[in-house]
Amino acid sequence: MLKVSEVLKVKGNTLFTATPETLVTQALKTMSAHDIGSLVIMQSGQLVGMLTFREIIRYLSEHHAKIGDVVIGAIMEQNPVSVSPDTLATEVQRLMLEHHSRYVPVMDGEMLLGVISFYDMAQAIAAAQKFENSMLKAYIRDWPADKEPAKNS
Repeated sequence: MLKVSEVLKVKGNTLFTATPETLVTQALKTMSAHDIGSLVIMQSGQLVGMLTFREIIRYLSEHHAKIGDVVIGAIMEQNPVSVSPDTLATEVQRLMLEHHSRYVPVMDGEMLLGVISFYDMAQAIAAAQKFENSMLKAYIRDWPADKEPAKNS
């Protein structure tokens, strides 16, 4: 079964974090510059939240596009669901669907290892299915031929 640790190996290890005191305008600049959809919010080495474009858009729509001096802590998702490197891909899918999360932090104890996105999961599952399909095709292609025809009883 596919595990989160395998998805992270393929994805890479670049992480983008911020603190709850960081201005949302700075978060937008970081997210835009690096073409990422989320920031993990850490405080004193602890995961305290996630900021995604969803929270930013929600805030903008409720406050008529006035972002000014708003800090991340005021709009972030607090205590987001997280997974460990040993979590199975099927469990990550379930959690993402259940919590409507497009991004899930990967934690090893209190250490942040990365973020798995809905896209990362779809890509990893598609690659695993492609590999499994090619293995099955190879197995079928190499199926030993019967030396004697089947006998009717």
